[in-house]
Amino acid sequence: MNKNELRIWAKNKRKNIDMLSTSKILVEKLVKTNQYRQSNNIMLFYPMQDEVDLLQLLDDKSKKFYLPRINGQELECCEYKLGDTLKQSCFKTNEPVCAACSKQIIDMVIVPALACDYNKFRLGYGGGYYDRFLKDFRGIKLCCIPSQLIVKDIFPNKFDIRMDIIIND
Repeated sequence: MNKNELRIWAKNKRKNIDMLSTSKILVEKLVKTNQYRQSNNIMLFYPMQDEVDLLQLLDDKSKKFYLPRINGQELECCEYKLGDTLKQSCFKTNEPVCAACSKQIIDMVIVPALACDYNKFRLGYGGGYYDRFLKDFRGIKLCCIPSQLIVKDIFPNKFDIRMDIIIND
């Protein structure tokens, strides 16, 4: 199976996963990790349809949260609090409208994934935005994903960035 076939498989597979209960389990596991506890500035993502929803993390007032925004071919991070204005991006995701900030202040990036493999590589949607963003990122790179979407191999290439942690249910 190649990456495109794997993307189709993962999108179909996750339609049959109860993402509401899975997301709740993943958040519960994430907040118990030392890495989460030690992070002050966390970038997460606004979920698309059938994606893991980690937005309940925003209730944690001991952290500052950030959401990604697409600017050309690059991903920017923008501080976000519940209720802040969002707009729909070219990929139909919700993005902040405030000014971007330096990714150097981010301690942890929670990265979306269609699938992950046993070597901690993630399968994204194919645009390379997160791989470019994470190329020189020094903080923690993490995916929260249902166990049904962990596969033997996602066939990483030289541009793919390995995650530090994969949390599954």
